[in-house]
Amino acid sequence: MPAFFHHLSEVLYQVLECVGVNPWVVDRRRHTFLHREAAWDVHDHQNGRDTTNFHFGSQSEGTTTPGLQSDTDLLYTHNGFNIMYSWADWQRGKENMLMVREEGTPPQHYLLQWIDSVVPQPITHIHHPAFVTDSQGRVFYSNMAVVRVWAEVCGDRHLRRGPSNSGSEDCDNVSAFYCTTLLPEIMSWFTKMQDGYWPSQETLKAARMCGCFLVPVGHHGSMNESIEWRITPNLIERLLMFSLKMVPIKCLVVLKMLKKEEFIKHVHCENCKFTSFHCKTALFFTMNKTPPTVWTKSRLIECIVRCLQTILEFLNQGKCPHFIVEEVDLFDGKLCRACQLSLEQAIQGMIQDDMHVLFHLQSDDLGQRLMALPHEVRPYPGDDVNAGICGKLARDMFRLYLLHVRLVCSRLCNSAEADVITSLNNEINILESLAVNARTTQYDKNYMKFIVKCLMSVKASVTSSSCIQSGDPLPQDIWQLYGESLDTDVASSKLKLASMHYCRGELQRAASVLNEVEFDLDDSVQLVCGCKRKPFKDELSEAFCEYTVQNDSHEQLTKKLAFCVRFLREEKFCAPRFLWCEMYRAVGDDVDHRDHNERQWMDWAEVDARPFLLYLQYLTYRGLGVRHRQLEAFYRLKDIVTSQDKMNQLYHRETVANLYGHCCELEGDVQRALHAYSTSVRNIPRNNAANWHKQRLEQMLNNN
Repeated sequence: MPAFFHHLSEVLYQVLECVGVNPWVVDRRRHTFLHREAAWDVHDHQNGRDTTNFHFGSQSEGTTTPGLQSDTDLLYTHNGFNIMYSWADWQRGKENMLMVREEGTPPQHYLLQWIDSVVPQPITHIHHPAFVTDSQGRVFYSNMAVVRVWAEVCGDRHLRRGPSNSGSEDCDNVSAFYCTTLLPEIMSWFTKMQDGYWPSQETLKAARMCGCFLVPVGHHGSMNESIEWRITPNLIERLLMFSLKMVPIKCLVVLKMLKKEEFIKHVHCENCKFTSFHCKTALFFTMNKTPPTVWTKSRLIECIVRCLQTILEFLNQGKCPHFIVEEVDLFDGKLCRACQLSLEQAIQGMIQDDMHVLFHLQSDDLGQRLMALPHEVRPYPGDDVNAGICGKLARDMFRLYLLHVRLVCSRLCNSAEADVITSLNNEINILESLAVNARTTQYDKNYMKFIVKCLMSVKASVTSSSCIQSGDPLPQDIWQLYGESLDTDVASSKLKLASMHYCRGELQRAASVLNEVEFDLDDSVQLVCGCKRKPFKDELSEAFCEYTVQNDSHEQLTKKLAFCVRFLREEKFCAPRFLWCEMYRAVGDDVDHRDHNERQWMDWAEVDARPFLLYLQYLTYRGLGVRHRQLEAFYRLKDIVTSQDKMNQLYHRETVANLYGHCCELEGDVQRALHAYSTSVRNIPRNNAANWHKQRLEQMLNNN
């Protein structure tokens, strides 16, 4: 290897530290995605689904950077099914499926035959689109059943990539079955690994406790493609990845960058693709045959070259074996021979050119950072890229949590109004009982504690709304509910409390709460919403990102988050009357133009915390007769609405514009109010309450 590789390796190692490939960020990524797994598990349990969820891939492994733009992979298993490798695995009362291999079944694939749950014998007659009956009367479960469900839910947004289905480009969802048996294809791997340098005996021992998944995808071109299921040892692979130290992790990240920017130029066929999994496989094989003494900071580039040489071996022989299921060729169906030869020439050129290609990598400005003087390479964790990663991980985790709160509320709203409190109590009781279960992890408990607080806020508001409507006094325990829910974040629950005081005519109390929120809602606070909308300018504040670097617990993070304020129809008497229009925003056939997510929240009022604070201050100080504070709130709200940059950072722009329009009406400026509503309609023409307000004002002006 060239002598300068040692110095360049040291610089490359440090540069990668600065773009998020360091022990600190890798650990943060892994813990965040374990939190997300727990959230999905509890959420599914709440909804009566017996599933277990796993995050796999680059994001959860910590082998990515912002520039690589890796998507999120979620695999969920159906625990109600018993996957039988042999008849000895049959279980009474379970939905049993027998793994079947026949002559001609491709490697890594099985058919799943339906077996009776009462007696251990095959089911021979069933009429359901999820099942296929062959000429022998055997009933097999079709892998297309999952595809049909996703296609129905997502409609035109449905995307299918291999075994994954999703409604967006940035997330892959895989429905799978879990097999506890260590299959022969995998058992042989343990024997083969005994002679290599890696993995360690401790890792292999832990791997023996892992089963495998069957995912819904057949072998391309197979006669039974629609009923074949592919085995995948994801848990073993994750165990292997989690056992890696930083040099191999950095090596893999660089391979991915090279793959993204250099390899792809040499793939000429539309259907051919050299993937990150190919890179990971090359790393695994290279580590297995390379002494541990090689994997050091000063030999990082040598390690990268060794991995490239492993890829060259695969390309030369025209086959990329799976590291664990060896008979599987990972080039099959992914990379034709012509593209393999092109890639071979490209990789040889990189190696012969002493890896100067590294200076031209654009991902995360890696090439420019490499060419910078050593003292210009900033250390972590204070580097802005690392802070940005932490901020995004925190925000996205709470977006998921708020999405789950929204889904619970959506389910509650399907109940009769009188049953909403009962349903809320049931949800809270389920979560609290789960929290004391011996098998509940700390990840589960953090999530459940947060959801319970959010539901308590809803319960307090629903109860208060009913009392305000009927003129009854508030029950004494209502203050305990409000008190226990106020620290969900810095603003939303407190704003709902202030709104309740306003609607009860308790203006001084409302003003006191609003002053507290105003003090906490500084520039370091990040707005977050669970409506699955994204702002046009979906950016994180620098102050918030810097805060998340050193503060990553749930309790610490909620001190710098402000969630959108939500009022269900059952809470409407705790909301200013003008907001009621947001709960009935549809005009004509608008409802038909809502997507799957919008149908779950557009019958509620939702508004971003900062502008709602100003709107409530305007109303409250108007009622108190404190004109200078009223005008201060009005002009600050106007500043938001008239700034395109600030509006682009909001989730519910049309509602904010409508609140400003109402303030203009109260100021007696009907023309400015009409302009605000008209602008709101131009930007969002459907499912916008501004249509009602615009029509109302136009009619009033015509009558005058």
